[in-house]
Parts: sequence; C-alpha cells; structure tokens
Amino acid sequence: MITIYDIAKKANVSAMTVSKVINQTGRISPATRERVQQVIEELGYIPNSNARSLVLQRTHMLSLLITDITNPFYTTLARGAEDAANLRGYRLLFSNSDEDYDKEKNYVETILSTRVDGVLFAPAGDRSLNHLKQLQERNIPFVILDRTVPGITSDVIAGDSRDGALQLIRYLTNLGHRCIALVNGSSEVSTARLREEGYMEGLREAELPFDEGLILRTGYRDFSDEVGIDSLLAHEHKPTAIFAANNMLAIGVIRLLRKRGLRVPEDISVVCFDDLDLASAFDPFLTVAAQPAYDFGAIGMQMLIDRIEGKAPEEPQTVIMPSELRIRASASIPCQ
Repeated sequence: MITIYDIAKKANVSAMTVSKVINQTGRISPATRERVQQVIEELGYIPNSNARSLVLQRTHMLSLLITDITNPFYTTLARGAEDAANLRGYRLLFSNSDEDYDKEKNYVETILSTRVDGVLFAPAGDRSLNHLKQLQERNIPFVILDRTVPGITSDVIAGDSRDGALQLIRYLTNLGHRCIALVNGSSEVSTARLREEGYMEGLREAELPFDEGLILRTGYRDFSDEVGIDSLLAHEHKPTAIFAANNMLAIGVIRLLRKRGLRVPEDISVVCFDDLDLASAFDPFLTVAAQPAYDFGAIGMQMLIDRIEGKAPEEPQTVIMPSELRIRASASIPCQ
C-alpha cells in the first residue's frame, strides 16, 4: 500500500509537506505542490479519509434528507444537490423519510453517528422540530429545504407557495371557474398552509365565497382517497375545477376522476403545484405552478457548504424561489 512516506521519498520532500499538500493546509510553494501532486498521481495514492478528517475536523461528507424520492420534484432537487456537492469536493449521502416522522427520526440518529459535516434537510412537517434541535445541539450545520419549521432559526431555501397557488387560482377564475376545490397536504406542513392561503386569496380576488366543504386535507403522497373525492363531487356546489397542492396529489386526483368516468379537462379541470419533468416533456398535459427543483438542491447545497466553511453571513439566510405558471391542457373553460 502506498503511503505518504513513499510519496515524500520520491518527491524529495518531507512527509509533513506531503500531508500539507493532501490536506490543503499550510504554505507550500506552487512548484513543490505541483511536484507532490504529480507523484501522488503517478503512484495512484488514495488519501485515508478518516485520517484526513482528524486533521481538518471535517469528513467532507454531507447528508441530504428528503421526504419523497418518488416525487419528481425531489429527485430533480437531489440531482442539483449532488452536482453542487461534487463541484465543491464533498460526497453526499441520501436519505428518504417518506413523510414519516419515525423514519425521519431514525435517519437523524444515523446522521449523528456518521460524523457528516452538514445536512440539507427537507422536514416532514412541524413535528420535525425535535430532530432539527438534535442537529443544533451537536453543532451540525443544516439548511432547511422547501418547508419551514416553527421554532427553528436556520438557513432556508423555499418556494413561494402562496404566490404559486394564487397564480393557479387566478388562472382558473379567469377561465370562468366559480367553484374550485382544493386537495391539499397536511396542515402540519408549511407549504400546505401557504398554498391554502394562496387559494383563499385567489377566491377573494375573484369575489368568490370560501366553502370549507370544498377543501380536502390529506397527505402529500400516494393519494387514493375515494371517499374524499366522492364528497367533493357530491357537494351541493359541485366543483368545475380542482387545485391539487402538489404533483403526486394531482396524479391521484386524475386517476380517481377517470375511474368515475370523468374526463380532464372536458368534464372537470385540474391544476397543481410542481411539474412532472420528463413526463411533461414527452406528453405536456398538466397546468402547473412549477418550481426550479434543480436550483433548490444546487443553491441549498452551496449555502450549506458556505456555512460549513465559514463563508456564509453570520445571520441565517432565507432564499425564496419564485414559481412559474405553465399553462397546458388540463384546464379549460367550464361547461355551462
């Protein structure tokens, strides 16, 4: 096995000099650094990451904890995070909580035991507070993704959920819809609360009454609430359009509507938050408020690494990403 002493002998320098080159510490002349690097490459030396972390007090290992790997928003976000981490010389561990607090708790415990340098964290909801506090208590830097958690002050990168929802409702009311249902996530999740606020603001703008009976609150994953859909369709003011608060809910809603013989958009319109990426490129259908998912991951990772490396402002930063209204075929003028 090649050691730093082998490198030092061939490069005609001390082992301490080789260590400084490998760990990027101390002052080494450019010529010496280049000579040592050349020998490292010639001998195929691979640094011992455990030993290096003891010197730097860093492992160059980061964690990304997301809530639903099956959601295209999060898979694209993960790609952005991974690319940004690689560019800065960090490796990335992926975890997926499935919107489950117990699973999230287990992953946080694993994160604490693996000595990662920082965490990019998409919380399952408000009850993630205790998990985030554990990271704070251990002085592990983190950036919160997509959702906020009351009681935690940290760097945050999130979308403008309220405005995106408002854009969608405004689009529907401009088409002539006067009875719009909302299929939303759990009220424990900040994005669900903000999207409901945008929905209600859109109704107020159009001078439409708010009807609690037209709101179905559920989870953000695997939507198959047949009773809930039937209750919306049986409402005395039957909706001509449905706003689904994310793409996975929209897929479930359309599946259940088709099962009941209803066509989208001929019989009922459907719009949603978040795009379907590749599926939309091949068969554009859903009208959406699209968020720049890749940028969420890439910018969030840059914020995290800057915090780790002492390059971030002292005060926590919040970045709000705008959404883009993408008009497609899933919404039309309501039938009279």
